[in-house]
Amino acid sequence: MVKTLLSHLKEYKSASIKTPIFVAFEVLFDVLIPYLMSLLVDQGINQQNMEKVWLYGGLMLLCAFLALWAGAKSGKYAAIASSGFAKNLREAEFKNIQNFAFANIDEYSTGGLITRMMTDVTNVQNAYQMIIRACVRSPLMFIFSMAMVFYLSPAVAGIFLIVILFLGFSLFFIIFKVRPIFEKMFKKYDALNENIQENIAGIRAIKSFVREDYEINKFDKASSDIYVVNKKAEKLLILNSPIMQLSMYTLILGISWFGAHQVVGGNMQIGSLMSLFTYTSSVLMSLMMLSMVFVMVTMSIASAKRITQVITQVSYLQSPKDGIKTIKDGEVVFDHVYFNYAENDNDEFVLDDINVTIPSGSTYGILGATGSAKSSFVQLIPRLYDATKGAVKVGGINVKDYDLKSLRDNVGMVLQKNVLFSGTIIENMRWGDPNATLEEIKEACKLAQADEFIQKMPDGYDTYITQGGTNVSGGQRQRLCIARALLKKPKILILDDSTSAVDTKTDALIREAFLEKIPDTTKIIISQRISSIQDADQIIVLDNGKISAIGSHEQLLKSNEIYAQTYAAQQKGGDEDDAE
Repeated sequence: MVKTLLSHLKEYKSASIKTPIFVAFEVLFDVLIPYLMSLLVDQGINQQNMEKVWLYGGLMLLCAFLALWAGAKSGKYAAIASSGFAKNLREAEFKNIQNFAFANIDEYSTGGLITRMMTDVTNVQNAYQMIIRACVRSPLMFIFSMAMVFYLSPAVAGIFLIVILFLGFSLFFIIFKVRPIFEKMFKKYDALNENIQENIAGIRAIKSFVREDYEINKFDKASSDIYVVNKKAEKLLILNSPIMQLSMYTLILGISWFGAHQVVGGNMQIGSLMSLFTYTSSVLMSLMMLSMVFVMVTMSIASAKRITQVITQVSYLQSPKDGIKTIKDGEVVFDHVYFNYAENDNDEFVLDDINVTIPSGSTYGILGATGSAKSSFVQLIPRLYDATKGAVKVGGINVKDYDLKSLRDNVGMVLQKNVLFSGTIIENMRWGDPNATLEEIKEACKLAQADEFIQKMPDGYDTYITQGGTNVSGGQRQRLCIARALLKKPKILILDDSTSAVDTKTDALIREAFLEKIPDTTKIIISQRISSIQDADQIIVLDNGKISAIGSHEQLLKSNEIYAQTYAAQQKGGDEDDAE
């Protein structure tokens, strides 16, 4: 885990090395100041020697300025190193997420991934900054200060050791108890972020069903869960302060008592006693800081594990080495294909023994009830998932043998959930082809019957689409997504119920344009509306993951009960609508 994380320091290694170097200089000058003060008092003030006063006073001032300079430098480089480290971690997570297969994404919640990229990375960033700065300063300050205490008075140093052992044991106990609580808390953060993401994405549905109060209560519960866990951790962490105060006052009393005897007995001078009090504060503050570092590191360990999990997650779909990059044609073959989302669940397949050949350039329709695995069927073609058994072939070659990018570049797919991204219409269209000219974009939009409504917009093709495409209708969004897929000039075009929000006339115009303009492209159309697929060369009827029948519209009306009943129900519904 540590090796994985540190490998992303990259260009910030230099700043990470410079930070502890400057911290060491800062500590050295800080430790010298109390010692110089003792000399100023004992050899200058007590001896009424102004020359010594000026000498040691000047040296103290010089040390103070040097400590300030070194501290500023260490702070600067610590900030650069930690923020740069966090930037690289976020980039590494995001980059790997882009390589995830759908099966990988299914293992994480959206809120969980956001937490890992934001909250968890921030925790690691803070911990790293403390490690390269505070975790260096505290031990060095402790060691140097203890060395000076032993130098000034070995007898008093014994009191230090007793109190420090008590303090160290107490802090270790607190950290041991707090660590599992923090691990639990991050899971609560996942749930809260998931709740927020789901709420904002579904805000229209929430308002239409008047479920604001329910969602508020749901959010309050998730937020209260974090509060309860956090409060439990803070109850333990708050013990740090009283334990530290107890240790400090014990040391002050001990040093005062022993020191007074030493001064009266002539074994110690007043300046040395004053320095001991200063070193007492330095030792205890270094231990206090060290305990805070341990707490932060304890918190960050859970975060670091979660970050590493995302960074090292290997996609279940790998592009083969030297994969085939040329796809001959758009023929699609399913050869005894079985598929399940859960790898180890072989009892009941989502797709069960699928055998079908879709010739290149043909148009195939797919019909089936909700849950009949229509989307699962087409998602195997561009390898969004891999078949559990059997083989899916494109252009006569198993899809697993193709270079993944080349395969997907040749398969245009408009998913069931149409997604547009924030940006102009032109920018959205260039997802299909980054180098597409305006004329090519307009041609694709004309095929998808989108050009007409785009031209009516005030800014035309420069119209800005808001996040998720919320400023266009569902039918307009579908047509824009179809146009975007057409710009890829794919050998296979898959429409997964992608014209459900457009009227039947526009739907017919889109299909007519496909026949005329892209006759060599294999077209696979999933639809619940028979009118959208009745002109297809062949129609596949799926029932519970199995092929119920394959045939033309006329053949299926005579031979397949599912198809005939669906057609009759839709014709009746259409007649009633016409009557109205």
